[in-house]
Amino acid sequence: MNAPAFDSRRHWPAWLVLAVAMLALDQGVKWVVASTLPLGDRVAVTAWFNLVHVLNPGAAFSFLADAGGWQRHFLSGFGIVVSLALAWLLRRGVVGRLETAAHIGLIGGALGNVVDRLRIGAVVDYLDLHWRGMHWPAFNVADIFVVGSAALLILASFRPRSALRRRPSRAGS
Repeated sequence: MNAPAFDSRRHWPAWLVLAVAMLALDQGVKWVVASTLPLGDRVAVTAWFNLVHVLNPGAAFSFLADAGGWQRHFLSGFGIVVSLALAWLLRRGVVGRLETAAHIGLIGGALGNVVDRLRIGAVVDYLDLHWRGMHWPAFNVADIFVVGSAALLILASFRPRSALRRRPSRAGS
């Protein structure tokens, strides 16, 4: 007997709980950073990694950071709309495990940064990678969730179509 095809509908409330747990982890780490490291401070951890406490009013890589304030509401709204759309897709049924994991990570990461934007008007970043005077823009756990989830979606797109099982019709469920 074949195992039933994977279908995100079977456990979609659990997927949302997992996304909320990712949001909570992100917010918890940001709270620890904000409560223990003064804004603008830096702690060298290795020769190529620092913990910092910076605020980013823009999007990834400080894109739109100097846009004058409208970006706070735009990026918050965008993050909420995308998260709701992804949650709806999980409820409707995502066939692959990679795609489901990507949707969960995107929801948790996007909402982690939305909470910051709504609460303080900027995103708390604290991970600083550098090498020989070159610094990658500071980032946070929510950013890792978003970038990692995007990578999962890209990886899933290379899977052959025959590897994907058809989603069962609603009439048969």
